[in-house]
Amino acid sequence: MSAKIRVALADDHPIVLAGLRNLIETEPDLELVGEGTSGHAALKLIQDKLPDVAIVDISMPELNGITLARRLAHECPGVRVIILTLYEEQSFLKQALAVGVKGYVLKRSAAENLVSAIRAVQSGEVYTDPLLGHEPRDSIGTQPSKTPRMGDTLGLTGREASVLRYSARGLTIKEIAGQLELSSKTVETYKSRAIEKLDLKTRAEIVRFASAQGWLEDI
Repeated sequence: MSAKIRVALADDHPIVLAGLRNLIETEPDLELVGEGTSGHAALKLIQDKLPDVAIVDISMPELNGITLARRLAHECPGVRVIILTLYEEQSFLKQALAVGVKGYVLKRSAAENLVSAIRAVQSGEVYTDPLLGHEPRDSIGTQPSKTPRMGDTLGLTGREASVLRYSARGLTIKEIAGQLELSSKTVETYKSRAIEKLDLKTRAEIVRFASAQGWLEDI
């Protein structure tokens, strides 16, 4: 009999966590090794248990899923991370893959797709939720070779990332220009380039993206 796939869960919503637990425990080839309800608790759990697969909510207190996945890529490279999320924007998927995540599953389809995702990433595949209509390329699913700086893995320049970060915090173009000692026109250009690269359409998407990246954690 093959060894079971050891799975850790990380989500700060008790109802979601209970649902995930039920999914894992009903599958004979999966074994639940622990649960975490915050980023730091999840990090400690995964470091201690070294599961085969970690299911990580993208939005958690203390450490969000992207930041956690980035740390795990370097500290526990043998653990395959699957991000569980409400966010369907391609920018979030690209961000997750860039930090070494091996699976990206939407919460609304977790009941149908999560178990398949676990088995897929355990076998070495990169899995994205079928509802996203996106087939990841092997090249963007590879582990990062170094700890990325802000903007490095998102295709943004440092200036573009800075402008987007200030914008997410609610600063106007004029205020951002003052902070960065640039002209308002230059700031507008950087912002336009950034949102085009990340395929962000609305201010709400910009704020969600910045939150998932960890840019708003020190506010």
